[in-house]
Amino acid sequence: MNKQTHQPDPLPCLDSQASVALRPAPQSPSPQSLDFLCAAPSWGLSWLLAVQHILVLASLLCVSHLLLLRSLSPGGLSYAPAQLLASSLFSCGLSTAMQTWMGSRLPLVQAPSFEFLIPALVLTSQKPSHTTWAPGNNSQTPGPCVGTACFTLGSWDESLREVSGAVLMSGLLQGTLGLLGGPGRLFLHCGPLVLAPSLAVVGLSAHKEVALFCSANWGLALLPILLMVVCSQHLGSCLLPLCPLRTPVPPTHTLVPVFRLFSSCLIQVLLPVVCVWILSALLGLSFTPQELSAPNIPPWLWLPHPGGWGWPKLTLRGLAAGTTMALASSTSSLCCYALCGRLLQLTPPPSYACSRGMGFEGLGSLLAGLLGSPLGTASSFPNVATTSLTQAGSQRVARLASLLCIGLGLSPRLTQALTTIPLPVHGAVLGVNQAVILSMGFSYFYSTDIDSGRNVFIVGFAIFMALLLPRWLQDAPILNTGLSPVDVLLCSFLAEPVLLAGLLSFLLENTIPGTRLERGLLSQTSPKPIKNALEYELPAPFQKLFSFLPQSLQCLCPRPEDTGDEEQGRLEPRETTDLLPSPGDLSLSPIMTRAD
Repeated sequence: MNKQTHQPDPLPCLDSQASVALRPAPQSPSPQSLDFLCAAPSWGLSWLLAVQHILVLASLLCVSHLLLLRSLSPGGLSYAPAQLLASSLFSCGLSTAMQTWMGSRLPLVQAPSFEFLIPALVLTSQKPSHTTWAPGNNSQTPGPCVGTACFTLGSWDESLREVSGAVLMSGLLQGTLGLLGGPGRLFLHCGPLVLAPSLAVVGLSAHKEVALFCSANWGLALLPILLMVVCSQHLGSCLLPLCPLRTPVPPTHTLVPVFRLFSSCLIQVLLPVVCVWILSALLGLSFTPQELSAPNIPPWLWLPHPGGWGWPKLTLRGLAAGTTMALASSTSSLCCYALCGRLLQLTPPPSYACSRGMGFEGLGSLLAGLLGSPLGTASSFPNVATTSLTQAGSQRVARLASLLCIGLGLSPRLTQALTTIPLPVHGAVLGVNQAVILSMGFSYFYSTDIDSGRNVFIVGFAIFMALLLPRWLQDAPILNTGLSPVDVLLCSFLAEPVLLAGLLSFLLENTIPGTRLERGLLSQTSPKPIKNALEYELPAPFQKLFSFLPQSLQCLCPRPEDTGDEEQGRLEPRETTDLLPSPGDLSLSPIMTRAD
């Protein structure tokens, strides 16, 4: 039995200067009316939405850096931890700007992801054994290591330099794969049965970390969760009467979802986090981790630059960890592209957009490694989940978020303020967003034949094995082949649940026979008109620059037959920021009328 995907209707907008009038509901809205209703958000609303994305990004930033620093041996940094966070924010802002302007062109916020954290933890936990040679003895006996290649007890600088080197090499590898068009070609073979298990594993893989940070104070964690759920789901459907003014209409009460605006742009993340943040400060509850606090005060202004606290250290172990980082982040980003395009009701990302976006993500990780950041940048799933809950996706919002990231990255003192957000709040924000990603993964199953034994096996096997292997690696002895780079490569590869899920589902989906209808490749049509691939094309100035690329790099640009009908004009990606009904076509909005 084939299940059709049900997508919620986009939320129409309301012009405050126009009068409200009721019209008969048309059976099938035209693309022109939908484009008119789906306008870009105002500048004030865009700034609020950008701040909301920054708060979600701050949760990812603090959680990932805190987990990495806690895994190191007892010691500290020779510089303020706020400068480390500021450097990561600065690279995230640059990567987001490049992604929205020249990359995939989707409104995706770039952030440190767990796909970079897991190989970094493996790299820092498996230190190479150093030996010294004793004169007069033919055997090598363990002794204190002397030299520049040794790890200094009490300092984290050397370990983070090696991790930064791994991030740099992952950016080089990922950027090279993107320039060669590899990710785009692979994405053509990623159907719903590849995306669904990968997204489900993304949502499930972070439950341990979420529980860890929420357990610091479950009362403080449940409060923002309760506010997010009630305000984003319940208040959005509340209808209040709206009295018509200066319009001769019949005596009726028009019910309008006035809370939808607030539940989308204010309450979903921004208001719960700010309220609980203030409440914890008033109660004197301090959850600032020691690893992210420093006795010295960070500067107000500081420009991140390469070699600020030492150049990245390039080693074979770092190359092994960087290879896993590149493969895992590429897998998650491809899923993120597909998910964001579906939320905006666009056509699936074409191969050239995926390859171009992957190339610029690699460039972003390369910059992050040069700036000394221990984590690279990738498309952020929690920010995509926030876009889904707020029903507000816009390139303008993503670009404003990149400006805020760059501004915070230039001021470590302001970045340090983000570390005062209670850890339970970080856990609550990530928990709600990971749950949304999990449900989005399940929604892909309905475009396939969910009663097929083939599909049941692929989904169950991929999800179960992707969660089983990392768990087994935690309880089993550390792999020891005698070669440290090989050990790092195997351990980091087997500890990446998203990479395992994507690889297993990809191999099974493309090797087990099945009809296109069974695999969900013939039922991916939307009940509403969707736009063509013009939204993924570059602006005119950048198209002229890309026209000078050599023939081997033409995979980053669309072919003439892929451009579609040029008479349709160049369209902007569909915005789902329409929060209140429009007077132009109120029949598309969930407005109810009740006679007196």
